[in-house]
Amino acid sequence: MNGSYIPAIAQTLTIMTPLLLAATGGLFSALAGVLNIALEGLMLCSAFFSVVFTVASGNLFVGILAGILATLLLTALFAFVSLGLRANIFISGLATNLLAAGLSIVLSYAIYGQTGSVSFPDMPRLNSIVVPGISDIPILGDIFSGQNILVYISWILLIIARVVIYRTPFGMRLRAVGHDMEAARSVGINPKMIQFIAILISGFTCALAGAMLTLTLGAFVPNVTSGRGWIALVIIYLGNRTPVGVLIGSIIFGLVEYLSNFLQAVSNLPSGLLLAMPFFVTVLALVLYSILERQLRLRRRTASANTSCNLPAEDSDPKSPASVLDGSEGRAEENGR
Repeated sequence: MNGSYIPAIAQTLTIMTPLLLAATGGLFSALAGVLNIALEGLMLCSAFFSVVFTVASGNLFVGILAGILATLLLTALFAFVSLGLRANIFISGLATNLLAAGLSIVLSYAIYGQTGSVSFPDMPRLNSIVVPGISDIPILGDIFSGQNILVYISWILLIIARVVIYRTPFGMRLRAVGHDMEAARSVGINPKMIQFIAILISGFTCALAGAMLTLTLGAFVPNVTSGRGWIALVIIYLGNRTPVGVLIGSIIFGLVEYLSNFLQAVSNLPSGLLLAMPFFVTVLALVLYSILERQLRLRRRTASANTSCNLPAEDSDPKSPASVLDGSEGRAEENGR
């Protein structure tokens, strides 16, 4: 491998981490039958409060913990309104996103006297970690060692998510609720509780994603998430709602964002056009996904129709009541003659 590609791969792993974290949590709510469009707002909530409490305490752990708690409170509110009060989940999700965006700006002005970007040069940041053993391996050491702690946590959480979803009773109940809520309720499963827990899990991972955005930057920028929550939601469904699919989708979109940043530095193309690359790829991926899904559905219908046509007709079945009746009538007619 050409050594020039190694930094690109390493940076792609860093860039994709917020997407991977948000999509991993959103996968739980998607499997539970909940379309959680509040991922964007949940990430933004943690991005703001993580910075505020990190600056106030001078401790990264305190800042991340505060971001998680604040995001879980907002997540619980969203889940209560959507599930408990049975509000339209699309409206409540959009309201959550708008609340997080507006609240962060209002509180930023109240605390720091600014509504725009607020930088903190002396704030503790997420530093890279040298992994013993891996760092000495050629190529792999340059790629997988030297990332910050949340990058490694995202990989661990993805593995845990796969085990929980496919190897635990909770994962079985989760998928059962998403597949058929009434059938799950008939065997004693509480669908609302499962969905509430799934939404809280998505809030937890979104909190980590939001914290990474600002704690690596050392500043808070309004709308710092820049649509990553929406992209994470797309990744979940493009990945066929599986952990492996989520990982592949996160890598693809992380690479697209890296290319966007790289081209801004080396080309004369308009920056607005390059910044729109991830969203253009998102729309293109959704269109291709819809076309492929429609073709697959048509093939299944065609295969089902062909199978039905190849089955023997009912009146030709020697064991069918019609055939028996016809045979008995024929014998009776012969005896009469």
